[in-house]
Amino acid sequence: MSNPAAGLPVGRSLFYLIVAGVAWGTAGAAASLIFRVSDLGPLALSFWRCVGGLVLLLAALVLRPRRTPAPAESRRRRLLRILGTGVGVTVFQSAYFAAVEATGLAVGTVVTLGAGPVLIAVGARLTMGERLGGGGLAAVVGALAGLAVLVLGGDGGTVRPAGVALALLSAAGYAGITLLTRWLGRDGGGSDALATSAWAFGIGALGLLPMAAAEGLVPHTADAAQVVWLLVYVAAVPTALAYALYFAGAAVVRAATVSVIMLLEPVSAAVIAVAVLREQLTAATVVGTLLLLTAVAGLAVAETRSASNARRRAAVPA
Repeated sequence: MSNPAAGLPVGRSLFYLIVAGVAWGTAGAAASLIFRVSDLGPLALSFWRCVGGLVLLLAALVLRPRRTPAPAESRRRRLLRILGTGVGVTVFQSAYFAAVEATGLAVGTVVTLGAGPVLIAVGARLTMGERLGGGGLAAVVGALAGLAVLVLGGDGGTVRPAGVALALLSAAGYAGITLLTRWLGRDGGGSDALATSAWAFGIGALGLLPMAAAEGLVPHTADAAQVVWLLVYVAAVPTALAYALYFAGAAVVRAATVSVIMLLEPVSAAVIAVAVLREQLTAATVVGTLLLLTAVAGLAVAETRSASNARRRAAVPA
């Protein structure tokens, strides 16, 4: 079934979100490699990620074939979409990096990605009347359990209140862009996933520039070619491609489902860590990955079934 406003089938939207979640997970591995061979900091890396993504998306917007004009979007709605998405992406990324620095990777990740689905589920219920249902609630709980096992199974890390607060701020930014994208996508309005992503990265680059400049924009390294290629990859795959697919899919699929599917990010990161970075495969990695994949598959099936039922109801004459 297609969302009547966005014109995108639910099945394709789910596929877009799955690809985006997996692509986001590769960013961590690329960042780890960059940090190994250079002194580039996390805020500077996030800045270059936004700049590179913006350049690639602007090129895609210029080169793509002309499309049928979308329905007109009001100036107020367009401003809300651009500013809300841009600020949300900036808060999400920068607060997360700051949380990792303050309280460690494990705690910062589990608080950010664990709080995200909860905030989104509550926000979607309060603002759009979206219900999880018993199966959806069980899937969210299972996903959070899998995330906790995956991230904290090997090392509990050190919990610091300031870092936890920053992680919650990051989760709020992520929840905000997810809810805004879904809310605007419910009735169409001419939104464009590529243009939305480009605007978000432009605002993000401006917001991160002062902090990135203080940290150091130019990396010092003996492997300049490797750093450049890794930066190009980060800008192209987990940024330009992933966010464009994310905004397209999130406009169609229920917000809570989006939040759980995006938990594929730590799954793909864990797989890459074992397969590429030669980290040890632990029981926690296996169990956490299986729990998360089960939750994602369950919600994807429920979303497709819900869309199919809605199509059948719409086809029945009144």
